Amino acid sequence: MNSAVGVNALVTPPAMLGVVGGGQLGRYFVMAAHTMGYRTTVLEPDPHAPAGKVADVHLVASYDDATALDQLASTCAVVTTEFENAPAAAMQYLAAHTTVHPSPAAIATCQDRVVEKQFLTDIGVAVAPYRVIHAEADVVEAAGFTFPAILKTARLGYDGKGQITVESHEALIDAWRQLGTVPCVLEQCLPLDRELSVVLARTADGRVACYPVSQNHHVGGILDVSVTPASLPGNGHADAAALCTYIAEELGFVGVMAVEMFVVGNDVLVNEIAPRPHNSGHYTLDACLCSQFEQQVRAICGLALGDTKLVVPGVAMANLLGELWAEGEPHWQRALWQGSAHLHLYGKREPRPGRKMGHLTVTSGTAIGATNLARRLRKQLTAG
Repeated sequence: MNSAVGVNALVTPPAMLGVVGGGQLGRYFVMAAHTMGYRTTVLEPDPHAPAGKVADVHLVASYDDATALDQLASTCAVVTTEFENAPAAAMQYLAAHTTVHPSPAAIATCQDRVVEKQFLTDIGVAVAPYRVIHAEADVVEAAGFTFPAILKTARLGYDGKGQITVESHEALIDAWRQLGTVPCVLEQCLPLDRELSVVLARTADGRVACYPVSQNHHVGGILDVSVTPASLPGNGHADAAALCTYIAEELGFVGVMAVEMFVVGNDVLVNEIAPRPHNSGHYTLDACLCSQFEQQVRAICGLALGDTKLVVPGVAMANLLGELWAEGEPHWQRALWQGSAHLHLYGKREPRPGRKMGHLTVTSGTAIGATNLARRLRKQLTAG
């Protein structure tokens, strides 16, 4: 087995890098690693997974398969993950035999909303008012909570899944039963002025690099359009970067992470931490000298962090969901005639409603201009 890499040790090509998970985030990580001269191994049970198609080695096995974990640990200098729901026991096993970034403890904090909110509260970071629902007694005690509210499963929810809007206390018990009576977080619905996110990288020796703040627009709980740079007053960008850096330091995080925030009046509330590259950071592929995926390679390998500045005045990213394929292949030529439009398809075999199949990035002289053009081009993909 490999011994753990020291805090200040550099992992250089042609070392093997491992990633648990085979989705599009893993695919871009693998592609960035290959460009830099590294080899890659992906652990992912789906034989057709996007990341597995481009990796040097694709271990088609469950995330907790002992033989696959042994191979990953014995051949990889560093192992990372492209999603937050990797089994904690598997990540701990890997960490006992090789270097794992981010740490299993950091991943465990982010994969459970109850633990995550308690962590944020403990370090003095504001979150939306919430209650923990573990049992029916907690439902009864929530009578004094302010409704409407959103009931979210503590684990495994993403892209609007595992969430139900609850209009009154009377409706709470039915909503909890719909979610399977699993541990949940009940969050107060707030009048949001805007939703923001910051993607940042941190190395094991504490170096941090933050990307510009993005403003995000969701539809049905799924990110629809992300715009960068967000329009913020005064020192808003610096303040957001400082807050997110503090969170990463307190978490002892190593790798690339994203912090999602709500702005409510003069308050900034942290919604969630994603311990991996983020959908709202896809713009970095086309609008920054160093993408979030190259940055992930750099951070976990202890290299110098790349330049995070925008190379264009404004950029917008529009998600391409499975609905666009309802009547066949979208008309890509209607977007690609535009030189400032960049199409990214993830190589997924089956389009389904709500499934992220790709994204369209548009650069422009202003963030607003990029947003308007991205929306128009996406709409034209399926116009008659």
